[in-house]
This record gives sequence, structure tokens and C-alpha cells, in this order.
Amino acid sequence: MPQRHSKNNNDLAFFTYDEKRKLGYGTQKERLGKDSIKPFDACALCLKPFVSPLCCPKGHVFCKECILECLLAQKKDIQRKQAAYAAQQREEAEEEEEKAVQDKARALDAFDRQNHAAVPDSPRQPVTAAAAASFQGANSVKVTSYEEEALRNMKAFWLPSATPSAVAKVAPPPPSTLCPEGNEKLKLKALFPLRLTPAPHGGDGYVCPACHLALTNTHSLAAVSSCGHVFCQRCASRFVAGDGACLACGARCTAKQLVNLQKGGTGFSGHGDRLEATDFKHLGSGSGLGLVRPAPRP
Repeated sequence: MPQRHSKNNNDLAFFTYDEKRKLGYGTQKERLGKDSIKPFDACALCLKPFVSPLCCPKGHVFCKECILECLLAQKKDIQRKQAAYAAQQREEAEEEEEKAVQDKARALDAFDRQNHAAVPDSPRQPVTAAAAASFQGANSVKVTSYEEEALRNMKAFWLPSATPSAVAKVAPPPPSTLCPEGNEKLKLKALFPLRLTPAPHGGDGYVCPACHLALTNTHSLAAVSSCGHVFCQRCASRFVAGDGACLACGARCTAKQLVNLQKGGTGFSGHGDRLEATDFKHLGSGSGLGLVRPAPRP
């Protein structure tokens, strides 16, 4: 009876498409669950429910204590890097000054050797500038073109002047403190406190002060930077930005003062709207078609 070739055939030397699909070969996608997503009322640093929340202009929310400790640690690190960079600049300036002094002494020595060298008597002739520049003296050694090429294009270990230094260069410090979540410049005065409206009747969570919608990760949220009140995106775009006043306290505001709060994941998942994790799984090293199947026993 002829052998039936189908997806149930398992005596091939390689895995078929159906077998690789069942084994999970290729890019696997999985939507992140609730446990993988950071709640909107959690600090982006400690991942715990925030206490005295502060928000940056990009919409990242932190605990007051966490972000102050982070910015203070960054300032101390910047000061340390500035001191190390300044010390390195002083050392380089001293080396340049010492090198200039040595070059000057070397030029004076070459001039002295040139004037006191044994030169045969000859009729005195006017010396041109080109001849004076090209004349190196009787005992002086002119750098060859090979050495010049080595000095210009490579680090030649056999030339003392081209020997690489083992001292590590210190990079210049960053100009300012950075947001730990968005890596943009962030200063303490740019942070503003958030004022969330608690759920009525002693309920858990927070609500929108305009429509009393329970705020969760499924809704887009916006905060008013002038007063700190948090609204759902629908109320913020329709009422707050249109009327130019906060519906909770009546403070004047503009559309530029509305900050969209970022939906964040944990350190092991995506941020924002990227709520799908992808991973590529391979079966092993084969001939490009997957893992080679061992030969069947006779």
C-alpha cells in the first residue's frame, strides 16, 4: 500500500509546517493581562499606590518621596561627574602646557646644535626662508614620511609619541536631571501635584469629577497642570478645554495645560498602548527548515 503523505506523516527528515506550528515555532503573541499592567494610581518607580502624587509634563506619575529621592540622587551623580570631568580637563591642560614647554626646549636645543655644528667654510650666501625651514642641523633627525603616516592614522606602540594612554576618559556629565520613565529633561519646578476625586459613599478608587465615571486603566485620563484635577479624556476635551476652566475648582486653564496621563506597564512589559507581548521561538540549528529529525529506526 503506498505511503500516505499528509500532515500526519512523521517519517520526514525535517519538521513540517504543521508540526512547527503545533510546537510554537515562530513569533508568539500574547496580550498582557491585568497583572502585567501597572494601575494608573501606582507610582512609576515603586509600583505601589502613590502617596502625594506628582506628575511630570509628559504625564508620568510618581510618589513625591520617590521622585524627590530620584532627582536628588541624579544631582549628586551629576556633581560627582562634573568634578571628575573638571579634574580631567585640568590634567589635560597641564599636559598640554608641559608638552608646549618641552617643544620649546627641544626647539631651543635644536637651534643651539645648529649654530654650534661643524659647518665647513664657504662663501657666505643669503639664506632663504625655505632653506632655513628645511635645514635641520648636522645632528638633528628629520621625521620620515612613514612615521608621519603612523602618527596620523594609527596608534603605533613603537613610537613614544603615539603610545595610547591607559587612562580612561571621563564622559561629560548630562546637562540636567532626567525623568526616570521618559528620559527627557525634568526639573523639580516642572512637577505639579495631582488631585484625584475619591469615589463617593466611601467606595474604593477614584472618579471623574465631571461625569463621576470610575477611573481605570481602560480609560484615557488627563490632568490640568494648573490645579492638578484629573478628568477622563472625554470630559477634558469637551468641557475643560472648551470652556477654559476646571470643572472641579473653576481655575482658569487652556488646552496646553491638559496633560495626558501615561498608561504604564511594569518593567517587564510594554508602555502606553503596547499591550501585546511578542517572543520568537526557534526549534534549534538545522538547515534553515527547523530542527533535523533523527532517522527512524528500521
